Amino acid sequence: MAASKSNFHVRSISLPSKSHPLLQQCNEHLARLDASDAASSSSLNRKLSGLEDLHECVEKLLQLPSTQQAFVQGRHEQWVDQLVDGSLRLLDLCSAAKDAVLHTKEFIREIQSIMRRRRGAEFSLESEIRKYSVSRKVVKKVIRKALSSLKGVQTKSSCSPSNKDSETAALISALREVEVVTHAVFESLLSFISGPKEQTKLGGWSLVPKLMHSKRVGSEEEAQHVNEFTKVDAAMHRLMSHEMKIEKVQSELQNLEMCVQDFEERLECLFRRLIKTRLSILNILNY
Repeated sequence: MAASKSNFHVRSISLPSKSHPLLQQCNEHLARLDASDAASSSSLNRKLSGLEDLHECVEKLLQLPSTQQAFVQGRHEQWVDQLVDGSLRLLDLCSAAKDAVLHTKEFIREIQSIMRRRRGAEFSLESEIRKYSVSRKVVKKVIRKALSSLKGVQTKSSCSPSNKDSETAALISALREVEVVTHAVFESLLSFISGPKEQTKLGGWSLVPKLMHSKRVGSEEEAQHVNEFTKVDAAMHRLMSHEMKIEKVQSELQNLEMCVQDFEERLECLFRRLIKTRLSILNILNY
């Protein structure tokens, strides 16, 4: 699955001239979370960090009396239901990303342990390499399911609040944009973990053709556009085909392990933030 190119464009939210500073701050966070840079583990980590800052701002926004009043007054309106449902969708997406990362981390450590015990015996690793292939298929299945849930979801509704107050309208606009941008980052991350779409099967393996022969990678600059997950997929195939030494595969696995560790830490923090935001909304409505 191709690294997502859902180049979401963060529109400037139209704010009233005397809007609360937190609304303006939220708008600034949204503006920073553009997708102009190419998908890479470092850029995705920056975006996940940016989402943490954004949702921290949202949490503060939800504590404002004016925000709580807007939700209470609109508790039976469609825009409130949409924001409540949207908060659950974001949690589901974050959970799917966490599961994919955790599954990958566990298998990386397992196969690294096996490789250390069988150092120098590359050709005896075929069964473990096939297990890795199965593991990747499990991860991709989880990701496909999560991404399919995005299809047909109208996160930006045209329904307006009955309250025509300009600050309420700006609040709703900001919260809708937060959901859209968060969706886009999660989609980009899940697609990155899954790997490129343009694949071919060889000996039961789905691989990126340009990675099967290192000679096709013309320069380090080109190699930088290949993600760590795809590199390990290719390295495993080449190890089974006796085209790569186990030491090189171990190096690629270490790189992937560091990448996965960074994702895991970011996603755990973000998951807790999303839970807090959802609970805040529900508490306001149940007050």
